[in-house]
Amino acid sequence: MTNKRLNKTIAETGFCSRRAADKLIEDGNVLVNGEVAGLGVKVSETDKISINGKTITKQVKNIYLAFNKPVGITCTTDTEIKGNIVDFINYNERIFPIGRLDKPSEGLIFMTNDGDIVNKILRSKNNHDKEYIVTVNKKITSQFIKK
Repeated sequence: MTNKRLNKTIAETGFCSRRAADKLIEDGNVLVNGEVAGLGVKVSETDKISINGKTITKQVKNIYLAFNKPVGITCTTDTEIKGNIVDFINYNERIFPIGRLDKPSEGLIFMTNDGDIVNKILRSKNNHDKEYIVTVNKKITSQFIKK
């Protein structure tokens, strides 16, 4: 049985992000086995975690979606931003993009609730190649390439 950081465990339930979990922990709203938890606490699968009196568990399996993002959609989970990818997809569970595509770009992006796979894909030390097809609005000359 492996121990994980409390904020990661909370995020994996889909309750909120790791950062939001840290805030809940800092504010004293998270209990582990009936005791107020502190930042950096590690928990196991058998620990009982509650937030504001409500016990949380991981009820949702890992979700992996491939999405063809259209132009005009912003790759953010910030629902305050109009045209964000989360509201656009309107999935019934908490998901987030793996990486990002700029708002004026379109193309394949993966969405998930699995924070571990995000790290495996995006960490530069894992040496994953990225390939882009780009359309430009100017003639490609040697001068253009130098810039």
